[in-house]
Amino acid sequence: MRDYDEITAFLGEWGPYQMFVFCVLSLSIFPNGFCGMSFVFVGDVPEHRCSIPGNLNLSEAWMNRTIPLEQERGKLLHSKCRRYRLDAIVNLSETFPNPDSCNMSEVEQEPCLDGWEYSKDQYISTIVSEWDLVCNNGWKGPFSMSVFFLGVLVGSLISGQLSDRFGRKVVLFGTMAVQTVFSMLQVFSPTWEIFCFLNFLVGVGQISNYVAAFVLGSEVLGKSLRVIYSTVGIGISYAFGYMVLPLVAYFIRSWWALLFALSVPGLFYIPLWWFVHESPRWLLSKGRVTEAEATLRFMAKKNNVTPPAVLFNNLELEDLEAKRKISYTIIHLVKTHNIRAITVICLLVWMIMAVGYFGLSLSTPNLHGDAYLNCFFSAAIEVPAYIAAWLFLQRFSRRFSLSGSFSLGGIVLFFIQLIPSNLSAFATVLVMIGKFGATSAFAIVYVYTAELYPTVVRNMGVGVSSVGCRFGAIISPYIFYLGFHNEFLPFILIGSLTVFTAILVLFLPETLNIPLPETIDQMQEIKGFKCRSTHRNHEQFCKNGTTRETVMMVHKKEEI
Repeated sequence: MRDYDEITAFLGEWGPYQMFVFCVLSLSIFPNGFCGMSFVFVGDVPEHRCSIPGNLNLSEAWMNRTIPLEQERGKLLHSKCRRYRLDAIVNLSETFPNPDSCNMSEVEQEPCLDGWEYSKDQYISTIVSEWDLVCNNGWKGPFSMSVFFLGVLVGSLISGQLSDRFGRKVVLFGTMAVQTVFSMLQVFSPTWEIFCFLNFLVGVGQISNYVAAFVLGSEVLGKSLRVIYSTVGIGISYAFGYMVLPLVAYFIRSWWALLFALSVPGLFYIPLWWFVHESPRWLLSKGRVTEAEATLRFMAKKNNVTPPAVLFNNLELEDLEAKRKISYTIIHLVKTHNIRAITVICLLVWMIMAVGYFGLSLSTPNLHGDAYLNCFFSAAIEVPAYIAAWLFLQRFSRRFSLSGSFSLGGIVLFFIQLIPSNLSAFATVLVMIGKFGATSAFAIVYVYTAELYPTVVRNMGVGVSSVGCRFGAIISPYIFYLGFHNEFLPFILIGSLTVFTAILVLFLPETLNIPLPETIDQMQEIKGFKCRSTHRNHEQFCKNGTTRETVMMVHKKEEI
């Protein structure tokens, strides 16, 4: 019985059609790079202080003393959320023409009752200055990004089901439209609440587009191209989109104009609808054999090869029909001790990985130096990171490649607090090395997780792990928000979690050069745990040193 890859082997691995699909689907991820990370500038907090009404008839000297001084990160700065009581200031100004002649520490303070004044040195406006998301409303800034990631979470939950039901192509272009249209509508948000709601819908579209492109490419491209497509192809396209963000933001300093400019490129993908074809694998899974054959013959024509007269024999079609009738649910991911342990570890690994990646990406405004350059460096470091991930997957074991990436990304972050303030550029370099490790791990974990799970629940396993990733992403805006209170705290927290994950990965089984499991029983045993294997009425207990092959040999001897 031939599998799908054997049936379609006549197409070749790297023909003109595969090259076209590789490039087009990789380019479809380009807007995701700047769409997801635009909040770095759209939601940044400008320098601000309490607004003082201009009708108080105060002298310039007294106007400059209406804001108290506070210690912040070892510096004496004007308060951002408090001012002296204005009636007290007016009374004192009438008695003391010179404010230096009175003790200001005894003057009562009050909150910013007349709003805030925002510095326009870096931004014309952000959503923070638009809706006063500071002081008591400071939590609303990171919450706006968390709402986006909440949309990403919902998109992760429904995108797989939508693409399984309606097709990869329909979901790919439909969710790209959702991302583009609602990004444009955000520009006209009258309130912060409306902005958050639209941001949620943008998040739903963004991840669904990514997943659909990932699945469609994996199903159309051959075995030898899937790893490089999922790491270098998609990854570098995302990174280039991310690199464009600070360039555009440098010239467009208004949040609404920036969002509009970043949403326009999505319109250029509309003509591709007539050039991208549906996945033949999906068509076969739905029993649409005639359409699948037509697509495969079109691919053969583009590759200048002659397809066989009969692509699928009756026996293979009956086998496909039988497989369609077998259904698996999420319960199967926790049905046995072994798959349950793998699922729990994958959830933790993906969640902490997202905390590290997005925490470091969103913290670029907190770094010393120019925010636009820091954002560009944070994006540019992803290009060698994705290439490194591809090389690791080609040459080294999955476990140690992933654990090594986490270790590199976590350990360097501990040294940031030791860097003196006059060497702030070196601290930025360490953050970029940490980002390199986090990005490499992000690329490797997709491939590794897919290899851990058997065919019958592979998509479901990766999908559930992705949900854990989205929970980590929802938390991540508050990780970088801690930097406003202690600049080293986000890095210490991310570093600790990442090193813990590096150790956790070592418990997973190795998958390099091992055939992918087809059923749950064929899964490799997790390291460091006992597992029970039942055969007929005989029970076997296998500990660390016993492999799945040894147990199978015992079973065969029993049958003989």
